[in-house]
Amino acid sequence: MINLNTKFGRVARKFLKSEYFIWLTTTDSSGAPQPKPVWFIWEKDSFLLYSQPQAYKLRHIRRNPQVSLHFNTTDKKGEKRMVVFTGKANLDKKAPSAHKHRAYIKKYKSGIARLGATPEQFSGDYSVAVRITPARLRGWE
Repeated sequence: MINLNTKFGRVARKFLKSEYFIWLTTTDSSGAPQPKPVWFIWEKDSFLLYSQPQAYKLRHIRRNPQVSLHFNTTDKKGEKRMVVFTGKANLDKKAPSAHKHRAYIKKYKSGIARLGATPEQFSGDYSVAVRITPARLRGWE
């Protein structure tokens, strides 16, 4: 379990509460890193995101569930507040559909509308819930 009560943990917690997307890095069949920005929410000491069923990231996770997640830095040079999580991803069949997840819809309702979709349509397209349980937190402030 990640300790978000340390000095650096509190920095990470601010990112978890305020950031709109996070970079998820999986590895492809050759072992090459494949970063992709994703929408997420933080709940139950884990990340929850939704994916299209045919997305490459799901193939990568099935092959190798070890992933990393990081936020953009807060300055132009990239020297301040780097936050990186590493952990294990799995498909979460118990998670509610995206449109039924209040916190997710509250955070991304306007983004879904910008995609030209309703929450229900988005939920149909992004029907696979992925839960990532972080094992490590590193970075600097």
